[in-house]
Amino acid sequence: MSEFHIGDAIKGFVNKSRLRNGIRAVQIEEIWEQLMGKTIAKYTDKIQIIQQKLFIQTAVGPLKNELMFQKPQIIERVNEAFGEKVINEVIIQ
Repeated sequence: MSEFHIGDAIKGFVNKSRLRNGIRAVQIEEIWEQLMGKTIAKYTDKIQIIQQKLFIQTAVGPLKNELMFQKPQIIERVNEAFGEKVINEVIIQ
């Protein structure tokens, strides 16, 4: 019988289960400030990942405009932070 470390077993379970997306949704909220900076994080009301789409919600008009121009960079930063292709589209609301 082969031996597994508990961490490896948990990672394997999460990767094969539906929990993976839920965990990523929580992680994106935690790393958003590191990825985009304090100012953008401060004025972002809600951020979530649903079916490889990153939804960013803000009430600040100029920030919406700036985020629209930064969509490719946002996709690149988020995917790089997770170490795999997690999102392929950004939707600003």
